[in-house]
Amino acid sequence: MGLFARDIRHKLDLLVAGMTGLKADGRFHEPNLDGTAGDYISFDSWEWPQGVGLYGLIRLWLFTGNNDLKTLIENWYTSRIEAGLPTLNVNTTAPMLGLSVLWRETRDPRWQPVLDAWANRVMSEMGRTHEGAFEHHVSDKVNNDELWDDTLYMVALFLASYGQASGRSELVDEAARQFLVHTRYLADRKTGLWFHGWTFQGHHNFAEARWARGNAWITAGMLDLFDLADMPTPVKDYLLGVLIAQVNALLPLQTASGAWRTLLDDPSSYEEISATAGFGYGFLKGYRLGLGTPEWRTAGLKAVEAVLANIDASGTVLNVSYGTRMGHDLQFYRDIPIQPTGYGQALAILCLSEAIRHVDAHGDEQEQAA
Repeated sequence: MGLFARDIRHKLDLLVAGMTGLKADGRFHEPNLDGTAGDYISFDSWEWPQGVGLYGLIRLWLFTGNNDLKTLIENWYTSRIEAGLPTLNVNTTAPMLGLSVLWRETRDPRWQPVLDAWANRVMSEMGRTHEGAFEHHVSDKVNNDELWDDTLYMVALFLASYGQASGRSELVDEAARQFLVHTRYLADRKTGLWFHGWTFQGHHNFAEARWARGNAWITAGMLDLFDLADMPTPVKDYLLGVLIAQVNALLPLQTASGAWRTLLDDPSSYEEISATAGFGYGFLKGYRLGLGTPEWRTAGLKAVEAVLANIDASGTVLNVSYGTRMGHDLQFYRDIPIQPTGYGQALAILCLSEAIRHVDAHGDEQEQAA
């Protein structure tokens, strides 16, 4: 299959429509701890899937310069903030990442008080484990003494991004600490892959699941961390070594279709496209930044093919696993249902936006000859 920039741009347009059209259909009933209804699907809800989705849209706006996207994003934040922000936790922090990047680019005075207030609360109120890592508390469950790799994408990237943009070095330092402590407990020294979680109650990694999307949060998140903030050189060098070890473990696990399985090293588990998009984005971006080998680019473009094959005519990304709690056995991960989500749309947007840079650089002649 050849990759053509015109096809990727068309799919990106569809992805935006697919994301903004997402609505909960009542299939999942997950009430929040405060008694409100949990909606992890509809575009107009303030939660982590939508937060990742907004970040994807903002990255696409920065790449294309499309002011209609900027208006869509600004209207979303305006409406949600006017409606009142939810309770602080790891997952409700996710939309602040996109807002921090929006403010960095526009310096619109509407956003900084919201960002400052939320960052201050993260630093002073968010639950912490031993060694100061953020506990993975979410809207519908308290996970005391637990580290999840998701936390780095949902919270630490926001602190890095806003800290860098606002000159608040303590926020950047906190982001670095979170990456370091999470690496200590979640990176598997034997394989280079990451476990989904760790608990200080019993000191174990639960099912020892090398879960695909959790690993994708790390691959994409580390490269965005380097992009969003200036890390101290020893921290960046250390994290880069961890990233390279992870990618080296991921490369041989890519399937013939270009995808990865939801349990990376379990051939009986299904191929999962949100993780595939995250890996494709990370591999291609890492290669473009001079951090990876040509093998990274080859695998990244193969992942792009898998992502393109899983975008339907309405712009919905197919074969995306639903939000995944901590599993205590591996069958739990095999049984996670498939459901279109904002993060599936966003990771595909990130992947295809990065892919255009590579197709334009290497595939123009092929496109013109077609």
